[in-house]
Amino acid sequence: MNEPTAALPSPPRRPMDLRPLGAIALAAALVWSTGIAAGTWREVRKGPEKNTIRITGSARKRIVSDLIQWDATIESRAPDRTAAYRTLREGCDKAVAFLVAQGIKAGEIQPQSATVAEQFEKVVEDKVLPGTTVPLRTEKQVSKGFLARESIVVRSTDVARIEKASREITALLDEGVLVNSSYPSYFYTRLGELKLEMLAQAAKDARDRAENILRSAGNARVGKLVVADMGIININAANSTQTSVEGNNDTTSLEKDIITIVHAEFEVN
Repeated sequence: MNEPTAALPSPPRRPMDLRPLGAIALAAALVWSTGIAAGTWREVRKGPEKNTIRITGSARKRIVSDLIQWDATIESRAPDRTAAYRTLREGCDKAVAFLVAQGIKAGEIQPQSATVAEQFEKVVEDKVLPGTTVPLRTEKQVSKGFLARESIVVRSTDVARIEKASREITALLDEGVLVNSSYPSYFYTRLGELKLEMLAQAAKDARDRAENILRSAGNARVGKLVVADMGIININAANSTQTSVEGNNDTTSLEKDIITIVHAEFEVN
């Protein structure tokens, strides 16, 4: 029987050096505290955010067109091209003479290029050929002569005079002149400078609205303008409320309403 072996004594343990860990922890703490300080400095420099209010302002004004454009079309028909053109020239000369007699200046009357085109008519025939009982349909184009056409454009600032002429030129029908009068188009030539005036009024309207809202809400006041952008501009027939995302530009009415929109953002103090 073997006797138990005596346990060998353990070697003495060396104490752990904690100084490197302490240095690492100290470095990490310095980095962390530096980050906090830098972040705090950034927040201090950034400062509190400003409160703002965004308002839409508008302005409306009635304007009267100062330029009119109108055209009349003269036509003639004849069996051959030469006759159609000759008749057209006679009709256009009578139309120009009529306009001059109405007091319209020769420089405001602009005859356009003439066109002459042959006109055709489709003729359908059903024929029963000898020895058959089923009709055979045929189609053919038959000449109806020539149509000549020319437009006369009138552009003037004498709006009332041109309106009168556009209504009365059809009197030439009694003289054998085939004339068609179109509806006049109306324009306002000082629109560029008017837009600036209207935008200023819309911006003032936006500030007035902001002041009214803040006055009702409490002691806040409207500060400086932060940003402003122009909205759509609508030029409508008088008393029309029609709107469009692209903006309207009415040319059918003598009197128009111009409506401007401004989106403005103000600081709130």
